[in-house]
Formats: sequence, C-alpha cells, structure tokens
Amino acid sequence: MSENPAQPLIDRRRLLFGAGALGAGAALAACTSNSPAESATTAAAAATTSAAAAGTPVTIGFSAPAADHGWIAAITTNAKSQAATFGDVTLEAVEGSNDVNQQISQVQTLIDKKVDALVILPFDGNALTEIGITAMEAGIPVINLDRIFASPRGSRTWIGGDNYGMGVAAGRYIGEQLKAKGVSNPVIGEIQGIANLQLTQERSKGFADALGTFGFKVSRQVSAEFTVESGQKVTADLLQAAPKLDAVWNHDDDQGIGVLAAIDQAGRKEFFMVGGAGSRNAMDLIKADSGVLKCTVTYPPTMASSAINLARLVAQGNGMGDLVENEIPASITLASATVTKENVDKYLPLGFAS
Repeated sequence: MSENPAQPLIDRRRLLFGAGALGAGAALAACTSNSPAESATTAAAAATTSAAAAGTPVTIGFSAPAADHGWIAAITTNAKSQAATFGDVTLEAVEGSNDVNQQISQVQTLIDKKVDALVILPFDGNALTEIGITAMEAGIPVINLDRIFASPRGSRTWIGGDNYGMGVAAGRYIGEQLKAKGVSNPVIGEIQGIANLQLTQERSKGFADALGTFGFKVSRQVSAEFTVESGQKVTADLLQAAPKLDAVWNHDDDQGIGVLAAIDQAGRKEFFMVGGAGSRNAMDLIKADSGVLKCTVTYPPTMASSAINLARLVAQGNGMGDLVENEIPASITLASATVTKENVDKYLPLGFAS
C-alpha cells in the first residue's frame, strides 16, 4: 500500500477501491455527533452524502495528484463536491501535481495558511511522509487518503481501499460462476496493472487465494500499465497465446477500455470477464449485458468524499455517532463490492468516467 511509483499512473489508485464507499460515505456523513439533516448533493457525491447540521466553520486543505485519468479525476471531483455540501466547510484545493517536490511545496503552503485539517492523496507516499509529519506537528490533523505514508506520524487517520479484498471478490465471483457451469479445469486469465507494485501483488494474492478455495488457479497472467494502450496490447497478446479461455479478471476498468477493444477485435466470446475499480462505462456495459464483461469489483473514488467528512469531524472535534469512542478511528479500510447486472443500479451513481 505504500508503493511509490515512478510513473504517474502507477500508484494512482492504491488503486481502485473497494466498494464500500457507498456505505462509507453515507456512514461518515450521517453518523456524526451532530444532528443529521437532508441535503441535496451533486452527481459526484450522489448516494453518499447526508449533510449534518452546521458546526464550527473549518477550512480543509486538499492535495492530490494531477487529474490525468479517470480515477484520480474522480477523487478530486468527489472531494470538491462533498465539501460543497457543508455550509461550515471551506475547501482550499491546490492544483493536482505528479511532481513530488511541487506537491510538497503546495502542502507547505496550506500549512502556512493554517488550515484546520488536510486531506492528502500523495503522489508518492514515502516522499510526502515528512510534510505530513510537519502538518501534524503544527497541530493540523491530516487525513491520509489511499496511498499510505511511510510513518503513522504523518496522519491522524488513513482511509483507503482494500486491494487484497478486490482480488478475493473477483476470484470468488469467477469461482462461483465456473462451478455453477460445471467447469472443472478452467483456463483463467489475469490482466494485472503493473506487476511489481505492492498493490498489484495484493490483488493477485487475493485472487489466487479465492480461486484456490474452488480448486482453481490462474492459467495465464499478463501485466499492463493502467493505460488503455497497454491494456489493448497485452490483451491481444494474451488472446493469441490462449486460444481458449473460461474467465478473465482485469484489475483496472480504465485500462479495461483497451482490454475490451482487443477482445472485440479478436471476436472472442467464449469467456466472461470481471473488471476492477467500478467505472461508469464498465457498469453501463454490465447493465447492458451484451458482451463478455459481467462484473466489476469496486475501488470507488468516493473515498475522497469520506475523507472530507473525516477531516471535518476531526477539525470540529467530533466523533462518529454510531461508535462508542469519542474520536474517529485511526484507520479505515473500505470493502470491495461485487457489481453485477443484478445490483448495478445501486452502484451506478458512484461510477467514475474512464
């Protein structure tokens, strides 16, 4: 989880979230120590927002990498939309940057402005650790979003997705479907993001463990780069090397656009596919049920909305109303939901544009 990529796309999602953002956003907004009241929300925060009664006015600083692909763009959109639902929150959002030194400088500017709390999704978790510690020592609580700092001293609370859980969810779905079809010795493909990242290894481990409970294993594994182009290329190679497949898990719905293009070009229809992250276009395809994509396992960027909620609670000295403790937890790992044709309408409002 603390992987620190050299490329801009790599660590970007700590990747893809687990699902529970649907529940997490609602829980964190509604379960405050304040009295909840209904509030209109934007599409980006739809289904996850319930604004609480106004409290002490607070200013929240926000910093994330450049919005140069779907998931990160949605992270920033969700943070801004969520902050706008609170009359007592002012959001100071700096321009997204994939330059580590620039992001550090921008966060320092927010510290100098004496914001009441910070939400930081670091481009590089290790490199941003010291500035997180600086903020904490200055009395500014930091919500570390998704990519983990190297030291817990850098944040008050971490919130992010469950990469291992993503793999488990994908493996369980594939195993159940193949067992139901009576397939005893399936050929299963796996399209990773970047193989040497910890987040990728966690997903693959969860996937292998879940398949193992059915007596199955991955037959062919390839690695893409979390881009459309690389997704298309490695999938074309996979399809050429495997004349028959029973199921495929693609780790990332953004690169999945290229994956599906390669499948369409090859005219392959004998297998079904599971995606990863929960993009809107993937969910639309699942709902249409007209191709190989039958499911995606989520890693929703709505975690950014929940991070804003957490920052507000901490800055105002509030806890979460459904917990006995007076303080919010130090770590929150969001679960990965399995989205299929049967439940896709529930998750469509949370889908992000690839």
